[in-house]
Amino acid sequence: MRITTWNVNGLRAALKKGFGECVAQLAPDVLLLQEVRSRPEQLPPRWQEPVGWHVHWHPAEKNGYAGTAIWSRRPLEILGTGLEDEPDPDGRVLRARVGTLVLVCVYLPSGSASPERQEIKEAWMDRFLPWANQLAESKQPVLMGGDFNIARTPHDIYYAKSNANKSGFLPHERAWFEQLLNQGWTDFVRVHFGEVDGPYTWWSNRGAAREKDRGWRIDYLLGNQAAQRLWSDADVYRPGGLTVSDHAPVTVNLRLP
Repeated sequence: MRITTWNVNGLRAALKKGFGECVAQLAPDVLLLQEVRSRPEQLPPRWQEPVGWHVHWHPAEKNGYAGTAIWSRRPLEILGTGLEDEPDPDGRVLRARVGTLVLVCVYLPSGSASPERQEIKEAWMDRFLPWANQLAESKQPVLMGGDFNIARTPHDIYYAKSNANKSGFLPHERAWFEQLLNQGWTDFVRVHFGEVDGPYTWWSNRGAAREKDRGWRIDYLLGNQAAQRLWSDADVYRPGGLTVSDHAPVTVNLRLP
């Protein structure tokens, strides 16, 4: 089974930039989408219920903001939204089951806009850890993918030293990510590529960062121990981040029917 996560930076804009063609090239069985920033009725008719896909939308209450979705070639069973019983007005967490695989689509808040947004991000992170731990302990395979807005290590950001005090690469944010992995999650892209710089998944629009490949790796596909036993390989499709979004799609393959 081929699973792709992708922050599309606004699906309506992405559709005009070749989203459909890129998805056809990637050929995933499941798509985890973040920052959809639209309700299905705001999309062109053919994309509201795309042919050949089972789709569940989880848009934000605020128009044109955040939101997630899961697309699957096989029937989806929706398991829930948000963290436990908390409301999820931004549409940041969507859980589903496809066959025996549990899927979690995550869009963690960004804190870069202001100190207030950083406080919101960190409060969300505090709630997320115990919730994720329950999923990590599941005997079923669980794959958690999305935009975490955190670069884990200096390998995951081109300008590590100059960004050491910026949201997304703060020491305590990186420590939080290691706590998450210590619950039993595997970072499939890092395992696949090894301890090298990159591959990056997000690039600024400034300073020719995309063309020079000077980015951040903030989009992840993490698997619990049951999913790790099924994993075979991973990939980051950089052209998607150059032409369709400012993020690249990230893909893993699991040995599932």
